[in-house]
Amino acid sequence: MAGVLGVVLAAGAGTRFGGALKQLATFRGRPLVTWPLQALREGGVEDVVVVLGAHADAIAPVVEADTVVCDDWADGMSASLRCAVSVAERRGAEAMMMVLGDQPLLTGAAVTKVLEAREPLAIAVRATYGGVPGHPTLIESAMFTALAELRGDTGARELLRGAAFVECEGLGRPDDADTPEALARLEDAGP
Repeated sequence: MAGVLGVVLAAGAGTRFGGALKQLATFRGRPLVTWPLQALREGGVEDVVVVLGAHADAIAPVVEADTVVCDDWADGMSASLRCAVSVAERRGAEAMMMVLGDQPLLTGAAVTKVLEAREPLAIAVRATYGGVPGHPTLIESAMFTALAELRGDTGARELLRGAAFVECEGLGRPDDADTPEALARLEDAGP
């Protein structure tokens, strides 16, 4: 969708993944980071950037999208969000559709449903699964300044209290693969 920047947040070192390159771990024959990227594109988001940090030199060559390296990735999730905001502002994006780089079962259908739920007065739209908030999450440009002010290893959860919610149960799964065991469970899960 024009005006919406798709953002795959994939800058972490994957310490809970045993020190391996989590973003390049194989899931159903492809690198893990390629799955949420595919969901964004199938959902209608044409302009996509992958935010990298740790191991960026190894990951960037397998990502078929623009990449940006977050130099201060070790500062936590807020650094990746600030990096994404910077790209969105340079590109004149009206909003960002954010997903995590370790969520292989996200679907284009969920992305589309969140896009279609945009409201003129909502600052953000979050997918929910069985009533539990998850990704994809769409954040309007009116929130970019607040996102850019975040610090530490925190996401945008507090800022998203005023978000609209759209139920995406049955449209994929928001599970992330923080450990090799979690990835193996997802490998055996349904679509």
